[in-house]
Amino acid sequence: MTVNDRSVSGDIDPRTLLVHFIRENLNLTGTHIGCETSYCGACTVMFDGRTVKSCTVLAVAADGATITTIEGLAKNGQLHAVQEGFWERHGLQCGFCTPGMIMAAVGLLEENNNPSEDEIRHGIEGNLCRCTGYHNIVKAIEYAGAKLRGEEPPPAEWEVSA
Repeated sequence: MTVNDRSVSGDIDPRTLLVHFIRENLNLTGTHIGCETSYCGACTVMFDGRTVKSCTVLAVAADGATITTIEGLAKNGQLHAVQEGFWERHGLQCGFCTPGMIMAAVGLLEENNNPSEDEIRHGIEGNLCRCTGYHNIVKAIEYAGAKLRGEEPPPAEWEVSA
């Protein structure tokens, strides 16, 4: 398989989940383990261009696949637009859900780079955040969508004068 543009191979137990392979064999710990039941989405990665919860995929099923984790988004020291959006719009609090949420947002924006607020909320509904109430996460994704479309992102609420 290819992980973050790097070819990786090796012998593993056929029962090893992709999330454990990523974290333990590749030492890419940005992909989090939250529930191991596919409920929370903290382990979301891109698998051949679509989002998957890596706790539901056996690592051997990824043989020949292209995987992107949170560590693989930034290129040449430049944050991905979604990472920038989360930074600029404070789309996190404790940060535990953030890698999976960002990966879900990347998948959403690759399908539709101009989603409505309802489409954003629907697109991330498989990823849970216990801290934020999702408001700033939605704003972060709107910011990223604008950047990906080559537009100026809307000002943050705290930047708008009354």
